Amino acid sequence: MTGEQERFGEFVGVRRHGYVAELVLDRPKAMNAVSTDMARSIAAACDALGADPGVRVTAVTSSHERAFCVGADLKERNSFTDAELVRQRPVARGAYTGVLELPMPTIAAVHGFALGGGFELALACDLIVADRTAVVGLPEVSVGVIPGGGGTQLLPRRVGAARAAELVFTARRVEAAEAAALGLVDQLVDAGQDREEALALAARIAGNSPVGLRAAKRAMRLGHGLDLRAGLEVEDAAWRSVAFSGDRAEGVAAFNEKRAPQWPGE
Repeated sequence: MTGEQERFGEFVGVRRHGYVAELVLDRPKAMNAVSTDMARSIAAACDALGADPGVRVTAVTSSHERAFCVGADLKERNSFTDAELVRQRPVARGAYTGVLELPMPTIAAVHGFALGGGFELALACDLIVADRTAVVGLPEVSVGVIPGGGGTQLLPRRVGAARAAELVFTARRVEAAEAAALGLVDQLVDAGQDREEALALAARIAGNSPVGLRAAKRAMRLGHGLDLRAGLEVEDAAWRSVAFSGDRAEGVAAFNEKRAPQWPGE
Protein backbone atom coordinates (compact mmCIF):
# COMPACT_ATOMS: atom_id res chain seq x y z
CA MET A 1 0.00 0.00 0.00
CA THR A 2 1.21 3.48 -0.82
CA GLY A 3 1.49 6.46 1.45
CA GLU A 4 2.79 6.96 4.96
CA GLN A 5 0.62 5.52 7.69
CA GLU A 6 -0.47 7.20 10.91
CA ARG A 7 -1.37 4.70 13.62
CA PHE A 8 -4.33 4.87 15.96
CA GLY A 9 -3.61 2.21 18.52
CA GLU A 10 -2.49 -1.22 17.42
CA PHE A 11 -5.28 -2.05 14.99
CA VAL A 12 -6.12 1.04 12.89
CA GLY A 13 -4.04 3.02 10.42
CA VAL A 14 -4.69 6.08 8.30
CA ARG A 15 -2.95 6.67 4.98
CA ARG A 16 -3.15 9.86 2.93
CA HIS A 17 -3.46 9.88 -0.83
CA GLY A 18 -3.63 13.57 -1.61
CA TYR A 19 -7.09 14.72 -0.54
CA VAL A 20 -8.22 11.14 0.10
CA ALA A 21 -7.77 9.50 3.49
CA GLU A 22 -7.69 5.72 3.79
CA LEU A 23 -8.82 4.36 7.15
CA VAL A 24 -7.32 0.85 7.34
CA LEU A 25 -8.80 -1.86 9.56
CA ASP A 26 -5.63 -3.69 10.57
CA ARG A 27 -6.17 -6.53 13.01
CA PRO A 28 -5.28 -9.40 10.68
CA LYS A 29 -4.86 -12.11 13.32
CA ALA A 30 -8.56 -11.76 14.20
CA MET A 31 -9.91 -10.98 10.70
CA ASN A 32 -10.50 -7.44 11.97
CA ALA A 33 -12.93 -8.50 14.69
CA VAL A 34 -13.77 -5.31 16.57
CA SER A 35 -12.42 -5.54 20.11
CA THR A 36 -12.81 -2.80 22.69
CA ASP A 37 -9.35 -1.45 21.86
CA MET A 38 -10.03 -1.52 18.14
CA ALA A 39 -13.37 0.27 18.62
CA ARG A 40 -11.60 3.04 20.52
CA SER A 41 -9.05 3.32 17.72
CA ILE A 42 -11.69 3.55 14.99
CA ALA A 43 -13.45 6.31 16.91
CA ALA A 44 -10.17 8.19 17.48
CA ALA A 45 -9.22 7.95 13.81
CA CYS A 46 -12.65 9.25 12.80
CA ASP A 47 -12.36 12.17 15.23
CA ALA A 48 -9.02 13.12 13.66
CA LEU A 49 -10.30 12.78 10.10
CA GLY A 50 -13.47 14.71 10.82
CA ALA A 51 -11.46 17.61 12.18
CA ASP A 52 -9.11 17.73 9.18
CA PRO A 53 -10.36 20.13 6.47
CA GLY A 54 -7.76 18.70 4.07
CA VAL A 55 -9.64 15.40 3.83
CA ARG A 56 -12.23 15.51 1.07
CA VAL A 57 -13.11 11.79 0.96
CA THR A 58 -12.44 8.85 3.28
CA ALA A 59 -12.14 5.23 2.13
CA VAL A 60 -12.47 2.45 4.73
CA THR A 61 -10.35 -0.55 3.77
CA SER A 62 -8.96 -3.77 5.26
CA SER A 63 -5.44 -5.15 5.49
CA HIS A 64 -6.71 -8.75 5.71
CA GLU A 65 -6.74 -10.77 2.49
CA ARG A 66 -9.93 -12.69 3.26
CA ALA A 67 -12.05 -10.30 5.27
CA PHE A 68 -13.17 -6.71 5.53
CA CYS A 69 -14.33 -7.26 9.12
CA VAL A 70 -16.07 -10.21 10.80
CA GLY A 71 -17.86 -8.03 13.35
CA ALA A 72 -17.65 -7.82 17.10
CA ASP A 73 -14.95 -9.76 18.91
CA LEU A 74 -17.15 -12.51 20.35
CA LYS A 75 -14.21 -14.18 22.09
CA GLU A 76 -13.69 -10.99 24.08
CA ARG A 77 -17.43 -10.61 24.65
CA ASN A 78 -17.65 -14.17 25.99
CA SER A 79 -15.40 -13.20 28.90
CA PHE A 80 -17.46 -10.15 29.91
CA THR A 81 -19.63 -9.88 32.98
CA ASP A 82 -22.94 -8.10 32.49
CA ALA A 83 -21.44 -4.96 34.02
CA GLU A 84 -18.47 -5.09 31.67
CA LEU A 85 -20.77 -5.48 28.67
CA VAL A 86 -22.72 -2.40 29.77
CA ARG A 87 -19.50 -0.40 30.10
CA GLN A 88 -18.25 -1.58 26.72
CA ARG A 89 -21.41 -0.61 24.85
CA PRO A 90 -20.68 3.13 24.40
CA VAL A 91 -17.13 2.31 23.32
CA ALA A 92 -18.36 -0.09 20.65
CA ARG A 93 -21.05 2.32 19.57
CA GLY A 94 -18.50 5.08 19.21
CA ALA A 95 -16.73 3.17 16.43
CA TYR A 96 -19.86 2.87 14.28
CA THR A 97 -21.11 6.40 14.90
CA GLY A 98 -17.59 7.66 14.26
CA VAL A 99 -17.71 6.35 10.69
CA LEU A 100 -21.36 7.31 10.24
CA GLU A 101 -20.79 10.91 11.31
CA LEU A 102 -17.72 11.63 9.21
CA PRO A 103 -18.60 14.92 7.48
CA MET A 104 -17.03 14.09 4.11
CA PRO A 105 -18.13 11.39 1.61
CA THR A 106 -17.09 7.90 2.68
CA ILE A 107 -16.56 4.70 0.69
CA ALA A 108 -16.14 1.17 2.05
CA ALA A 109 -13.91 -1.24 0.11
CA VAL A 110 -15.22 -4.72 0.91
CA HIS A 111 -13.78 -8.11 0.11
CA GLY A 112 -14.28 -11.44 1.81
CA PHE A 113 -16.34 -11.47 4.98
CA ALA A 114 -18.21 -8.34 6.07
CA LEU A 115 -20.49 -9.72 8.74
CA GLY A 116 -22.37 -8.25 11.67
CA GLY A 117 -20.52 -5.20 12.90
CA GLY A 118 -18.22 -5.49 9.91
CA PHE A 119 -21.11 -5.00 7.52
CA GLU A 120 -22.42 -2.23 9.76
CA LEU A 121 -19.14 -0.34 9.36
CA ALA A 122 -19.65 -0.59 5.60
CA LEU A 123 -23.31 0.45 5.89
CA ALA A 124 -22.17 3.52 7.82
CA CYS A 125 -20.37 4.68 4.67
CA ASP A 126 -22.08 6.53 1.84
CA LEU A 127 -21.01 4.03 -0.82
CA ILE A 128 -19.85 0.40 -0.78
CA VAL A 129 -17.48 -1.02 -3.40
CA ALA A 130 -17.27 -4.81 -3.14
CA ASP A 131 -15.29 -7.42 -5.01
CA ARG A 132 -16.61 -10.81 -6.09
CA THR A 133 -15.30 -12.55 -2.98
CA ALA A 134 -17.50 -10.45 -0.70
CA VAL A 135 -19.92 -12.14 1.68
CA VAL A 136 -22.11 -9.79 3.70
CA GLY A 137 -24.79 -10.19 6.33
CA LEU A 138 -26.17 -9.33 9.74
CA PRO A 139 -26.20 -12.64 11.65
CA GLU A 140 -26.71 -11.20 15.14
CA VAL A 141 -30.06 -12.85 15.93
CA SER A 142 -28.34 -16.23 15.46
CA VAL A 143 -26.22 -15.51 18.55
CA GLY A 144 -28.98 -13.98 20.64
CA VAL A 145 -28.55 -10.26 20.03
CA ILE A 146 -29.56 -7.75 17.35
CA PRO A 147 -27.54 -5.65 14.91
CA GLY A 148 -26.44 -2.94 17.31
CA GLY A 149 -23.98 -0.94 15.23
CA GLY A 150 -26.66 0.80 13.20
CA GLY A 151 -27.78 -2.18 11.15
CA THR A 152 -31.47 -2.13 12.07
CA GLN A 153 -31.64 1.50 10.96
CA LEU A 154 -29.17 1.70 8.08
CA LEU A 155 -30.16 -1.49 6.23
CA PRO A 156 -33.86 -0.55 5.84
CA ARG A 157 -32.81 2.87 4.58
CA ARG A 158 -30.65 1.18 1.96
CA VAL A 159 -32.88 -1.68 0.75
CA GLY A 160 -36.34 -1.09 2.24
CA ALA A 161 -38.11 -2.44 5.31
CA ALA A 162 -39.23 -5.84 4.03
CA ARG A 163 -35.91 -6.77 2.45
CA ALA A 164 -34.04 -5.69 5.57
CA ALA A 165 -36.42 -7.70 7.74
CA GLU A 166 -35.79 -10.85 5.72
CA LEU A 167 -32.03 -10.42 5.95
CA VAL A 168 -31.97 -9.61 9.67
CA PHE A 169 -34.52 -12.27 10.70
CA THR A 170 -32.91 -15.09 8.71
CA ALA A 171 -29.37 -14.03 9.69
CA ARG A 172 -28.24 -15.35 6.32
CA ARG A 173 -25.02 -14.57 4.52
CA VAL A 174 -25.28 -12.99 1.09
CA GLU A 175 -22.64 -13.53 -1.58
CA ALA A 176 -21.38 -10.74 -3.82
CA ALA A 177 -23.59 -11.14 -6.90
CA GLU A 178 -26.81 -11.27 -4.88
CA ALA A 179 -25.58 -8.46 -2.64
CA ALA A 180 -25.17 -6.24 -5.70
CA ALA A 181 -28.56 -7.26 -7.09
CA LEU A 182 -30.28 -6.44 -3.78
CA GLY A 183 -28.48 -3.10 -3.39
CA LEU A 184 -26.53 -4.21 -0.35
CA VAL A 185 -23.43 -2.96 -2.15
CA ASP A 186 -23.20 -0.27 -4.81
CA GLN A 187 -20.40 -1.34 -7.13
CA LEU A 188 -19.21 -4.88 -7.83
CA VAL A 189 -15.65 -5.29 -9.11
CA ASP A 190 -13.27 -8.13 -9.90
CA ALA A 191 -11.66 -10.06 -7.07
CA GLY A 192 -8.85 -8.15 -5.44
CA GLN A 193 -9.87 -4.81 -6.97
CA ASP A 194 -12.11 -3.38 -4.25
CA ARG A 195 -9.46 -1.17 -2.63
CA GLU A 196 -8.07 0.09 -5.92
CA GLU A 197 -11.52 0.88 -7.29
CA ALA A 198 -12.68 2.52 -4.05
CA LEU A 199 -9.61 4.75 -3.98
CA ALA A 200 -10.09 5.63 -7.65
CA LEU A 201 -13.71 6.56 -6.98
CA ALA A 202 -12.63 8.56 -3.95
CA ALA A 203 -10.08 10.45 -6.06
CA ARG A 204 -12.76 11.33 -8.63
CA ILE A 205 -15.06 12.61 -5.91
CA ALA A 206 -12.20 14.53 -4.27
CA GLY A 207 -11.78 16.61 -7.43
CA ASN A 208 -14.97 18.42 -6.50
CA SER A 209 -15.48 21.26 -4.03
CA PRO A 210 -14.81 20.12 -0.45
CA VAL A 211 -17.30 22.70 0.80
CA GLY A 212 -19.89 21.45 -1.67
CA LEU A 213 -19.25 17.79 -0.88
CA ARG A 214 -19.72 18.23 2.85
CA ALA A 215 -22.81 20.38 2.44
CA ALA A 216 -24.37 17.93 -0.02
CA LYS A 217 -23.75 15.03 2.39
CA ARG A 218 -25.19 17.02 5.27
CA ALA A 219 -28.31 17.87 3.29
CA MET A 220 -28.89 14.27 2.21
CA ARG A 221 -28.31 12.85 5.68
CA LEU A 222 -30.41 15.41 7.55
CA GLY A 223 -33.17 15.43 4.95
CA HIS A 224 -33.61 11.66 4.78
CA GLY A 225 -36.93 10.57 6.25
CA LEU A 226 -38.40 14.07 6.37
CA ASP A 227 -41.42 15.00 4.31
CA LEU A 228 -40.57 16.78 1.07
CA ARG A 229 -41.33 20.28 2.31
CA ALA A 230 -39.11 19.87 5.38
CA GLY A 231 -36.40 18.20 3.29
CA LEU A 232 -36.32 21.12 0.91
CA GLU A 233 -35.80 23.47 3.85
CA VAL A 234 -32.81 21.37 4.91
CA GLU A 235 -31.51 21.61 1.36
CA ASP A 236 -32.00 25.38 1.29
CA ALA A 237 -30.04 25.78 4.52
CA ALA A 238 -27.21 23.72 3.06
CA TRP A 239 -27.30 25.78 -0.14
CA ARG A 240 -27.05 29.00 1.85
CA SER A 241 -24.00 27.62 3.67
CA VAL A 242 -22.11 27.27 0.37
CA ALA A 243 -23.60 30.03 -1.79
CA PHE A 244 -21.21 32.69 -0.52
CA SER A 245 -18.18 30.46 -0.01
CA GLY A 246 -14.78 30.78 -1.59
CA ASP A 247 -15.36 27.44 -3.30
CA ARG A 248 -18.50 28.73 -5.00
CA ALA A 249 -16.68 31.82 -6.27
CA GLU A 250 -13.76 29.73 -7.52
CA GLY A 251 -16.02 27.14 -9.13
CA VAL A 252 -17.95 29.75 -11.13
CA ALA A 253 -14.75 31.58 -12.12
CA ALA A 254 -13.04 28.36 -13.22
CA PHE A 255 -16.06 27.34 -15.28
CA ASN A 256 -16.14 30.67 -17.10
CA GLU A 257 -12.37 30.69 -17.60
CA LYS A 258 -12.42 27.08 -18.85
CA ARG A 259 -9.82 25.86 -16.34
CA ALA A 260 -9.64 23.38 -13.49
CA PRO A 261 -10.73 24.91 -10.18
CA GLN A 262 -8.29 25.40 -7.34
CA TRP A 263 -10.60 24.94 -4.40
CA PRO A 264 -9.83 27.10 -1.35
CA GLY A 265 -11.91 24.71 0.75
CA GLU A 266 -13.80 27.45 2.54
